[in-house]
Parts: sequence; C-alpha cells; structure tokens
Amino acid sequence: MRYSITHPMHTHPYHPDLVSGGGVAAVAAAAEAAGFHGFGFTDHPAPSQRWLDAGGHDAVDPFVAMAFAAATTTTLRLVPNIIVLPYRNPFVVAKSGATLDLLSGGRFTLAVGVGYLKREFAALGVAYGERAALFDEALQVIRGIWTTDDYTFEGTHFNARGVTAHPRPASPPPIWIGGNTGAARARVAAHGDGWCPFAAPPGLAATAGTATIDSLDRLAAGIDDLRARLAIAGREPSSIDIVFNNFEGGNPGADDFNADAYLAGVEKLAALGVTWLHVTLPGDSLAHALEAVERFGTTVIAAA
Repeated sequence: MRYSITHPMHTHPYHPDLVSGGGVAAVAAAAEAAGFHGFGFTDHPAPSQRWLDAGGHDAVDPFVAMAFAAATTTTLRLVPNIIVLPYRNPFVVAKSGATLDLLSGGRFTLAVGVGYLKREFAALGVAYGERAALFDEALQVIRGIWTTDDYTFEGTHFNARGVTAHPRPASPPPIWIGGNTGAARARVAAHGDGWCPFAAPPGLAATAGTATIDSLDRLAAGIDDLRARLAIAGREPSSIDIVFNNFEGGNPGADDFNADAYLAGVEKLAALGVTWLHVTLPGDSLAHALEAVERFGTTVIAAA
C-alpha cells in the first residue's frame, strides 16, 4: 500500500503558515521523511464566495505548488487532488505536466476530474454542460501530445494540426481519473492508469454530482465494474492503481486516532485491490499538520 496526502487547505480562511513557501516545503519534506509516497494540491482557480461560505476551501495553483514541492524533495510523487481538466486547454495541461515531470525526475502523476462547481465553470468561461465532452477530448489530446510528434487531432472542442511539443517526458506520466460513477470507470478503462473514487455519503454525492460510496461493499462493486470494463478493453486490472480513503481508524491529527484500527482497514482495502490511500491532515496549523505526518509515519507506515 502507498500513501498520499493533499496539502491541508481544508477551510476558508486557510491558516497563513500553510501557504508560505516555508510551510509548503516543510509539509513536503516531512511527508517524504515519514515515508509517504504522494503529495499534492487541490484545484480551485475561481471558487465562489457562496461555496466558500458553505464549507468550501481556498487553493493555490496546483502546478506551481507541486513544482515548489518537487524542488525540496527527491522521492515524493507529485499527485494533484485533482486537476479539473475541463477548466484548461489540454495542450497547456500537457505542457505543464511534461515540464513538472522532467524537472522532478519523472515524479508526476496527472490526476484529473470532470468538476462540479457551476459558478467556477461560469467564471472561467467554460460551458458546464460540455464538461464531459471536453474531458474526454482532453484525455485523448494529452496522451497524444506526450507520445507523438507532428500530432494532429480533430474534435468538437479542440483541433490541432502538426503539433510537436518538446521537451516530452521520458515516459508519459500516469493519468488517474477521479469520480465514483460508471462513466469515470469507463474513462479509466479507455484512457487511464488509475481510478480515484472518494468516500461519499448520499448528501456529498448529490452535491458533487457523483455516485454514493459509503461502504466497502459499494467500493467493491465499483472495483468489480472497473475490472469488467478493463477485461473488455483487453487491459490487465493489476496495471491500474486504485486510490481511496480508509473508513477505519480516523485521521492522524485527531486525538482518537487508532493506528491498529487503521491498519486493519488497510488490510481490507488491499484485499479489494486498493493500491493507494489518501490520508487527511489537519489544517488548523502548520505545527499540527507536521505532527500528524510524523505520527502517521511512525504508527502506520513504519509499522506496516
């Protein structure tokens, strides 16, 4: 099992120490020292005040922040959580991802999702109703431009002729696709290297426009569906990463965190085929986040 964290900007307003250069570097370095495998940032370039007041959170630019973190680490993988792909032109995403992968020594994973915040789409001038079609075309473009010179693509939203975008990454970075729905799993089978569902009770699922996953049984059903789709596509299920949260043990920043229960949950998730676990850090202070990173490294990663 591998473990990843998202830089803990969970609230609005955020704690200012977390968005200083020193704060980002400290969390990244601590995560690497503790044995974490992945580190990333969320993607909200234009959140609405209404969403922030309802429990949303602020965000830094994920590509800039991941590059900063890459410069202060050597093994930690850069994994955003997640890039809302329809917000950006795919050629620009491909260039940002290729650059980050090259400068980090091949440590970038492009984790992407369709997005759900209508006001953010409107602010960015992107048609909300076209987001799925934009997403599907963008996945094809990114794969193509990372592997092909004199690349041509003709789609509904993007048309390019004879594009050669160097420098290319030594090997194409993995693409993980977020979302709990069958449509997300179909995209993984067609284009992806990983599936990133998330724990979502019915209320959160309705807000995010995705499917409910609130139990191991529902997660297992989704994994079974993914494997069936991969088989139809002629792909080996063991080549696909599956990323999730742990229902058991709590979070390492909480007083009642139970490492033994967490490890028991890890075993159950591994048996289902989960390969990466996302660990939630406290965002109330830099000191608390660093303490939680060290605690998790000692009681879970080292113990496992």
